[in-house]
Amino acid sequence: QLLVVESGGGLVHPGGSLRLSCAASGFHLAPYAIGWFRQAPGKEREEVSCISSGGGTNYVDSVKGRFTISRDNAKNTVYLQINNLKPEDTAVYYCAVVSGSVCDGDFDYWGQGTQVTVSS
Repeated sequence: QLLVVESGGGLVHPGGSLRLSCAASGFHLAPYAIGWFRQAPGKEREEVSCISSGGGTNYVDSVKGRFTISRDNAKNTVYLQINNLKPEDTAVYYCAVVSGSVCDGDFDYWGQGTQVTVSS
């Protein structure tokens, strides 16, 4: 059984921080690029960050300087550190696995999502 599971979401005040985790079971994440996506109610899903198997990263402009994607292959986990949270960051956050080593092509395996809510 191949699974990825997100965790770490919650309710935080503006300016707060969260670290989201994407843990895999049934396969190794190391050979694959991993992306983080988010979807807010009534809005389209957007890719916020991606990390290649070699550790290269990219970010959507709106989160640069606040979000950091990383991976720990020994723990079979990818993280998204989110700092200086803003209300517009409120969304369900998903991780997804690319069938390849770089952040191109299709994301084939998706987690169930974790809710991030930013409110005062």
